[in-house]
Amino acid sequence: MKNFIFTFTIVLLFLSTTVAQENRLAHKQPNTAEIFHKIEKLGFLGTALYVAAHPDDENTRLISWLANDKMARTAYLSLTRGDGGQNLIGPQLREQLGMIRTQELLEARNIDGGQQFFTRANDFGYSKHPDETLEIWNQQEVMEDMVQIIREFKPDVIINRFNHRTPGTTHGHHTTSAMLSMKVFDYAADKTVYANQLKDLDTWQAQRVFFNTSWWFYGSQEAFDNADKTNLLEIEAGTYYPYKGLSNSEIAALSRSKHKSQGFGSTGSRGSQTEYLEFLKGSFPTDKSDLFSGINTTWTRVKGGSRIQTQLNSIISNYNFKQPTASIPALIQLRSSIEKLKEDHWKGIKLEELDQILLDLTGFYVEASVNIPSATAGEKLDVKIEVTNRSNEEFKINLLPNQLIQVENESFLLLKNESKNVQATLQIPEIYDASTPYYLKEKGTLGMYQVKNKTLTGQPESEPEFIVRAFIELQGIRLYKDIPIIHKRTDPVRGEVNEPFHIIPEIAVSIENPVYVFSGNAAQPIQVTIKANKKIEKGSLELCHPDGWKLTPTEYTFSNLEKGEEKIYTFIVQPPKDASRGLISGLVKVGSKSYSKEVIKIDYDHIPDQQLVRNNESQVVKPGLQNRARTVAYINGAGDDVAQAIEAMGSKVFKFEPDEVPNDLSKYDAVVVGIRAFNVAAQNMEALQPRLDVYVKNGGTLLMQYNTSRRIDSDVLGPLPITLSRKRVTDENADVKILQPDHKILSVPNAITSKDFEGWVQERGLYFPEKWDPAFTPILGMNDKDEEMTKGSLIVADYGKGHIIYTGLSLFRELPAGVSGAYRLLANMISIGVKNQPIEQTDGQKKL
Repeated sequence: MKNFIFTFTIVLLFLSTTVAQENRLAHKQPNTAEIFHKIEKLGFLGTALYVAAHPDDENTRLISWLANDKMARTAYLSLTRGDGGQNLIGPQLREQLGMIRTQELLEARNIDGGQQFFTRANDFGYSKHPDETLEIWNQQEVMEDMVQIIREFKPDVIINRFNHRTPGTTHGHHTTSAMLSMKVFDYAADKTVYANQLKDLDTWQAQRVFFNTSWWFYGSQEAFDNADKTNLLEIEAGTYYPYKGLSNSEIAALSRSKHKSQGFGSTGSRGSQTEYLEFLKGSFPTDKSDLFSGINTTWTRVKGGSRIQTQLNSIISNYNFKQPTASIPALIQLRSSIEKLKEDHWKGIKLEELDQILLDLTGFYVEASVNIPSATAGEKLDVKIEVTNRSNEEFKINLLPNQLIQVENESFLLLKNESKNVQATLQIPEIYDASTPYYLKEKGTLGMYQVKNKTLTGQPESEPEFIVRAFIELQGIRLYKDIPIIHKRTDPVRGEVNEPFHIIPEIAVSIENPVYVFSGNAAQPIQVTIKANKKIEKGSLELCHPDGWKLTPTEYTFSNLEKGEEKIYTFIVQPPKDASRGLISGLVKVGSKSYSKEVIKIDYDHIPDQQLVRNNESQVVKPGLQNRARTVAYINGAGDDVAQAIEAMGSKVFKFEPDEVPNDLSKYDAVVVGIRAFNVAAQNMEALQPRLDVYVKNGGTLLMQYNTSRRIDSDVLGPLPITLSRKRVTDENADVKILQPDHKILSVPNAITSKDFEGWVQERGLYFPEKWDPAFTPILGMNDKDEEMTKGSLIVADYGKGHIIYTGLSLFRELPAGVSGAYRLLANMISIGVKNQPIEQTDGQKKL
């Protein structure tokens, strides 16, 4: 279903990608010094594009320097949205993590002054070589996106974060981003390459491309100091900005700290900082301290632009910081001069910047909001439009109605420091898609998102759902303004909160858990929730299920659901006798309409609220397992769903934060440590060591999941020393060699075979130990193609009367994906020290 499309009768000025990204929902009024800086920026006509692979790969210090010191139009092109990473702030993985990291990048750019672009490439997980990366990404589609972004953004310089000449030495995505950047540097200027783009775009040749190097890429500071620096530019990037009260490095730290899901909080620094750029291709700079040297970045690059620079210099010289509005007449004259120029790329950009400066000078405030966070297609809503003039100027405001938005008072005068609230109504079309990220609307592949609308290429997100369009008359000129309709509320802790306004389905359908595990033949209940987002007179609910599975009842009927009402229905599901795995999905029928979409909300304070609308699906898995662990203590780490998986196998799980673990652990059959707990709570985990030592010696089982090797000593991970490495097996189908087939962890209570390693997702595991105490026995061997076998993915040791287990296997990915073998192996891990009978299945337990 396509969104309703409407047009306006007015002719709009060219809008660059800045418009979509300039306002992170909350209105921020620049001060007089910041406005002056914006005026200075009008005089620099240069553009830089920074290229890398993932969110958080970018060098925020260089991006901030380019945007704030050099005053260039600056953007970061991240080939992916970081979907394959880990999440330190919550359980969201894959596409939901990509949504979070997209917003974190936008928040970062909002701080450092850059813009943000993406390609359709999907972060499918760690890759060891560009060859592997390009087997999964569609190289032609990724380059097509990169070429389109270059032709639209028109960068003078391109900067690669990674070295294109060293494949296999770092993440394959990293090197691939640089390799493709080197290719599209030429392709964007070639009219025979992606010629279909040239119906709307011109070719573009960037002037030069650099590699943003440092001593790290040379292996050591000494090696870097001794390296030939003939082609190296040295950039002083430690600038202090009085108008911000911050150094460039402090801004960069604030920007980088927005990558909260990756744990990249950073402390600002002050003083001199040097960035190094290795020249790779194009015209060599005439000044090795200036990457733009030799490129015309003044108004003289535009035909007839010489007089513009003269006018601008006069405005800058006469700017009155105490009375900044005194510059308005001269800025209006400058605007008139720019309008008279022949149509040019820079004409549209600078007019847009100048119009915003004029509004900033007056303290102009405008906002359109509704008091509910979401609505359905066909609804009619009241919209409050607040318009305020905080200057001595007089404004005439014209709010332009359209097919969807009607305004009570379309035209009015706004006097000095006057504020008006105007009432409007929004009529949402009867046929309108629910709000969800544009790149997730179509089913993609492992390596690529599918996007049909080419006009969205490169964009972080779609435009706001609904916009009030206005023009403001100021001293005889018209300034156009798009006002997105947002949801505004007051939070008792956060105060004023502005969030996106979303469209939701008329009926949302969701299943309680993403995975249900049946370890025996007993039936268990599965709950399906339906939420009426409009009044529903009557309908029916059924649970679609795979062959061989039976359920009671087969259907429910309901009537008279009020708007906002939720109903929960329970189906009793009977598994087949043999091992089986499949999908279930709730389906609601109302008359001739069917509903099967669930609405997933992602709510974190550091980013705007996000909404994902997708088909509701859960997995039912009968892995054929037994589990002996009746009680399990789970120590939370960076965030995962493994505790729920253990509950799904019938154990009673008690979850603790690392600083809340009880002194007496003897009542638990196993203690399981969540992923990266030793990374995110190092001091608390260190304090726990004596208790864990006693617990294991007295007969307990300690299972530790993966941690990263960064800043972890060998004696930190439990009672026996373990040294972590960066070794990983990224091929989820890599052969697994069973090194100790007679070990009880592979036989009690479930017989583990090579079949249990079929159907794994994204990877086998990561950060495997490379050294361990002789008491440990390595259980599994595995490796990626053409690599030496690793033996540290699962190691087990007897310790006192108990057992210590460390695993780098990616259980946190496999269990939510319903991988049967991962459940069977996990059951053996937590059951290894238990001698009683397997847990009997009871209704309501086996779910994740």
